[in-house]
Amino acid sequence: MKVITLLNEKGGVGKTTVATHLATGLALRGNRVIMIDSDPQGNATSSLALAKQPEFHDLFVRNKPWKEALRMVHPDVYSPAETAAKGQLFAVPGNIESKNVASTISGRDVFRRRFGELQSAVDYIVVDTSPTPSRLNEDILLATDYVIIPTDCEAFSALEGLPDSIQHVLNARQALKQVGIDGAQLVGIIPNKFRKTTALHRDFHQHLVDEYGALVWTPINIASVFGEVQAAQQFLYALAPDSRACAQMWEIVNKMEGLKING
Repeated sequence: MKVITLLNEKGGVGKTTVATHLATGLALRGNRVIMIDSDPQGNATSSLALAKQPEFHDLFVRNKPWKEALRMVHPDVYSPAETAAKGQLFAVPGNIESKNVASTISGRDVFRRRFGELQSAVDYIVVDTSPTPSRLNEDILLATDYVIIPTDCEAFSALEGLPDSIQHVLNARQALKQVGIDGAQLVGIIPNKFRKTTALHRDFHQHLVDEYGALVWTPINIASVFGEVQAAQQFLYALAPDSRACAQMWEIVNKMEGLKING
């Protein structure tokens, strides 16, 4: 089992879109996946056509059993009409109560302990996090194997939000190493909402490559289809399977499955 956390402590960078497409893509490929919505806004929950509920809060604060906190995501939400999902996707819905989790849990190992209960039951846990710097995000990182940071190519994201998020990942990785755990590995920075024809975006993308090298993955181009998908509460795999945007999401899924094979 691998825990993948999507992080960027700045809003509006497309983090939830990447997180939910990663989770649904992994399920389409035949994996057993749990999508965890830790963001009090609950956007990942809504994207999966689920009602916002305090299941994330109750799972980690009240020690609610997994079988009671999980909601099955029906394959019709994300599968192409002619293709059945080979795996399974469940979600832990969140709501505004999620913001109280970090201040009420009894220890910083709660997430690692609860995730560990699923070690033989699932292949991946994908966590969508809040865009606000918080103790909650720090604690989730301590239970994470791999971290992906989506970013847009604007000044506040590329020059402020991204470095701050990377530093928090490095802090978590160092803390885990001190207790003999290899975790919180930053594996990808994804430039999102990219306009190749805009000089500012090209400059920021080059800055990211110069600064972070191979950690920078292929940019996701800005496209109206993302808005159409959100409005329909569907996913690119079903709504626009032949689009460039869908191909880019499959590239992310492929990279994460490759990490499973190699790691």
